[in-house]
Amino acid sequence: MKGRVCLAYSGGLDTSCILRWLLEEDYEVVCFLADVGQEENWDEVRAKAKKIGASKMIILDLRREFIEQLCFRAVQCNAQYEGRYLLGTSLARPVIARAQMRVAQEEKCDSVSHGCTGKGNDGIRFELAFLAIDPKIQVIAPWRIPKFFDRFQGRNDLLDYAAATDIPVTSTKAKPYSMDDNIAHCSYEAGMLEDPSVPPPDDMWTRTNDPRTAPDQTVDIAIVFKQGLPVELRVGDKKYTDSLELFMALNDIGKKAGIGRIDIVENRFIGLKSRGCYDSPAMTILRLAHLDAESLVMDGKVRSLRDQFVTHHWSELLYNGLYFSPEREFVENSLVFCQKRVNAEVRLRCYKGSVSVLGRSSETEKLYSSEEASMDSLVDFSPVDTTGFIHVNAIRLKKYGLQKVEEGQSLSKA
Repeated sequence: MKGRVCLAYSGGLDTSCILRWLLEEDYEVVCFLADVGQEENWDEVRAKAKKIGASKMIILDLRREFIEQLCFRAVQCNAQYEGRYLLGTSLARPVIARAQMRVAQEEKCDSVSHGCTGKGNDGIRFELAFLAIDPKIQVIAPWRIPKFFDRFQGRNDLLDYAAATDIPVTSTKAKPYSMDDNIAHCSYEAGMLEDPSVPPPDDMWTRTNDPRTAPDQTVDIAIVFKQGLPVELRVGDKKYTDSLELFMALNDIGKKAGIGRIDIVENRFIGLKSRGCYDSPAMTILRLAHLDAESLVMDGKVRSLRDQFVTHHWSELLYNGLYFSPEREFVENSLVFCQKRVNAEVRLRCYKGSVSVLGRSSETEKLYSSEEASMDSLVDFSPVDTTGFIHVNAIRLKKYGLQKVEEGQSLSKA
């Protein structure tokens, strides 16, 4: 044997073929699978790994860790990559990589392996995490090894290999797009989706129903935030306070209403553009609710700084696989600080592909005053003060206008 390898194994086409290939290369393989909420038949995965030849199959339930440490932090951050992507795959990678390294150490593996391609983001995410956790770990990345990628040019070659070596797979040549599923979302890419002008097939989506056929009845909910974290969900007479149950309930509500689908072309860390489709029901609902909670209770200047710096950089760091980095820790400390007073309740309505805010309130944070904001009240406010405010802010603008006149220009024609 060349050594003992811990393989991140999903039971899908790529990693099943990689498992067989590693065995052909004379490695002993321990398979590791993280349960991060994907819809999977665990017994079938275990049976498949054993049939192909893995010496061991380890499955760990990481759903709560994933939700509480990554998904909820993303909600606090209002995280969005390039203005749209809610980072479902990116958020799962640090949790999976960290657990895989624990398994590798416990099983005394010499190296770790994964099924990520050389063109995607995930190989970078996994390996940066592996090397930050253990700088001496050896990584086997088959899709970057000439002996492997010269033999397998893509998914069709893998399907032929699987058929020839009796590896059971669910992918077909007629439906070859790649999926990554977890409790935060499902992603779809490759195959017929590589043409960005072609709409995704209606039967592709798994975590959202078609908004066109969603129920005609609205679903009204209330989400309570404490320090920016969702701590309570109310749906009619039902109340959820457990993080996992709360998240799953929102996924169920969002799925039925068809909430959270996006179809985008994004810029990968490696420099390539790629088309990806994602459905993220719970994350979509939580992000809107959190934004609205902040609008009521967060200081405007703090929010502006957070949006410009923390939200942008935290989202980009997670997308690029830099969770285990000093800059992520630095940015996240700022995030936690700015969420100390985000205590509010937000009421929302879910209906046919959309979620809208019905109202918001806070018992403890009093930045908003209906009396001060009212057009019918002058409590604690003198209109004369606004005159001075305008004059002070106009000082430099007057000088700018004079400069333009001296230069023979006019701002009125600009």
